[in-house]
Amino acid sequence: MKSEIIKTIEQYNDIIILRHVRPDPDAYGSQMGLKELILKNYPEKNILVDGEHDPSLTYLGIPNEIEASAYKDALIIVTDTANTERIDSAYYDKGQAILKIDHHPDVDQYGDVSWVDTSASSTSEMIVDLFEYAKEQHKWEMPDEAARLLFAGIVGDTGRFIYPSATVETFQRASELLKYNFDRTKLFDDMYEVERKVLHLEGYIYQNFTMNEDGAAYVKITKEVLQKFDVSPSEASQIVGTLGNVKGIQAWVIFIEENDQIRVRLRSKGPVINTLAVKFNGGGHPLASGASITDWAQSEEVVEQLQELCKQ
Repeated sequence: MKSEIIKTIEQYNDIIILRHVRPDPDAYGSQMGLKELILKNYPEKNILVDGEHDPSLTYLGIPNEIEASAYKDALIIVTDTANTERIDSAYYDKGQAILKIDHHPDVDQYGDVSWVDTSASSTSEMIVDLFEYAKEQHKWEMPDEAARLLFAGIVGDTGRFIYPSATVETFQRASELLKYNFDRTKLFDDMYEVERKVLHLEGYIYQNFTMNEDGAAYVKITKEVLQKFDVSPSEASQIVGTLGNVKGIQAWVIFIEENDQIRVRLRSKGPVINTLAVKFNGGGHPLASGASITDWAQSEEVVEQLQELCKQ
């Protein structure tokens, strides 16, 4: 598969790399890290990244401003995005071919070429894996900026290497990235600036969550709460793991109200929750998933079904 991916990349002069809406560090890291890798090894190619920018991730980079016409002759690479509905571009299907690279369960099997590895901690780790192959087979080199971006993506999706998804391979690949020249201290400071900003919101979560006897927990974060703590919905989403520290909780959901919908952030220590996410316009990993609902009445349905899962 890695050989086919490299062959596909070599066939196109114009490449546009996309990722999912409401991006996180792995979305930016894999998208922009892959861009830097390709540019380093094929400097004659025109590589662009597209998608709405999240200001909280400016420390990783800013996407290009791309016209629809740029897609016409391009290879479209989509990283870290399980289903087409979450691709952050209205033109993803207007190119010559689509290449999917992702670590989420392959529920939406799109792409002319698709590489899905659910054993990987992150899509950024997969890009490092691709580089290791290309380094040996095609003499690829990694620029320092690619190493910085990919390291950030791995750190972000493993919760600083504390999630079970961080395997021996994850640590090995991350350690290889540290051999390159980037300021790790500054990167961690940038990454955790958002965390420091939302510390008060984290306290609100601890004080206001509800848990039943089976270990199912939930908390609702309304627009008024976000405004009170001066936190954006995307920033709030970055502390979804907060309740994982509470003794007795088996699975939990954090509802975050946006302007046009309510985001459903699901996490678990055991019960499989991506099947629940699928029922509410979402999906993801067995122990980490997301969905969306239209009103607070639906949140009660989500909580009830989460409680049923925790009983099993």
